[in-house]
Amino acid sequence: MPGADDCYPSDTLLSVDQARARLLDAVRPVTGVEAVALDAADGRVLAQDVVAAHSLPPFAQAAMDGYALDHHAVVGAVAPVRLPLSGRVAAGDAPVPLAPGTAVRIFTGAPLPEGADTVLMQEDAALDGDVLLAPADLAPGRHCRAVGEDIAAGVVALAAGRRLSPAAVALAAALGERTLAVRAPLTVALLSTGNEVRPAGAPLPPGAIHDANGPLLAAMLRRLGCRVVRAGIVGDNRDALRATLSGLKADLILSSGGVSAGEEDHVKAVVADLGGIDFWRLALKPGKPLAFGYLRDGHIRGAHGGATPFLGLPGNPFAAFVAFLVLGRPLVQHLAGESVTDPPRITVRCGFSHARAPGKREYLRVVLRPQGRETVAHQVGAGGSAALSSLVQADAVAEVEDARDGLRPGDPLTVIPLHGLF
Repeated sequence: MPGADDCYPSDTLLSVDQARARLLDAVRPVTGVEAVALDAADGRVLAQDVVAAHSLPPFAQAAMDGYALDHHAVVGAVAPVRLPLSGRVAAGDAPVPLAPGTAVRIFTGAPLPEGADTVLMQEDAALDGDVLLAPADLAPGRHCRAVGEDIAAGVVALAAGRRLSPAAVALAAALGERTLAVRAPLTVALLSTGNEVRPAGAPLPPGAIHDANGPLLAAMLRRLGCRVVRAGIVGDNRDALRATLSGLKADLILSSGGVSAGEEDHVKAVVADLGGIDFWRLALKPGKPLAFGYLRDGHIRGAHGGATPFLGLPGNPFAAFVAFLVLGRPLVQHLAGESVTDPPRITVRCGFSHARAPGKREYLRVVLRPQGRETVAHQVGAGGSAALSSLVQADAVAEVEDARDGLRPGDPLTVIPLHGLF
């Protein structure tokens, strides 16, 4: 593993795509698996495929309240066909076969009697006493659900690696699953650094600030299903950093601050001493100073050949957010055994001008507003990477491609909506 200063020449910036590929190639998922009840499965990562033990629906059934009949009884007719009612079928009933030339009253979800293949919904039905007047133009198969129309028996209904949603839990329940095999939650040790950083609520001496990155990153990690171990705040002191990092037990160690090239930035040097730095400095704005490596130490538990992966994020809150979005999120997904997915992206119209030099991927805070038939993105609030209020106001981040030389009103613009992302 290279040291802190020789992982790349000083003038080399790794692209975001290169960094992501290297990062995902360097780690493997944690291996712990546990069985949980359906009520506890939401948000967990599925460890084994769920194969449908039976079809959904398991029997042909009515999709509407109405009357079940054999469509052949009306084929070729030029006027309504008179079909005497021969029964009634409700959900949960076990019907007898349909008598030829008759119809039965049926309700949504009820099984179709053998011999019936079509339902005339009650709003369209005409009756003459106990006789149904079935229209001659009735389409076959109307308002019926076929066996296996939703899921066929024997197919993979839920693939391993997906994070379970309420809908996925409902599907598992419909298939009769009582428990699901899921990955053990990823344990992430979270560390904030900086002489100036104090816990929220603590008194602020001159030059000090409250820690925003710790709560920001902890919240995003928890929304990704992680167990977060708060390692507190460590000042810009090499020995203190070494002592703290050497004592952590986690599947991933995540820090913010201290990874730039200043005299008070010691994180990457300490990580290099304890293990190694794989890459440092990205073609990313904000978020250029980012370090990925490993910690190898007798006190550190890791699922990666005796090493624990380490990701050091920048200290400014929006830079930390961006770096976590583009690299931290896929890293956590991969380590947790989840299929790595890109955030949803949409193309909108740019509603502002932004000068830039090509060469870095850049992220900007925007709000999306309808304008005629289009959606237009507008920059929001203070633009500095330390500003938090504009991140709160934003409902998306604009992703400006590496080679793009600037933005003008009316240009197509790729944005990542933030709602539901974390």
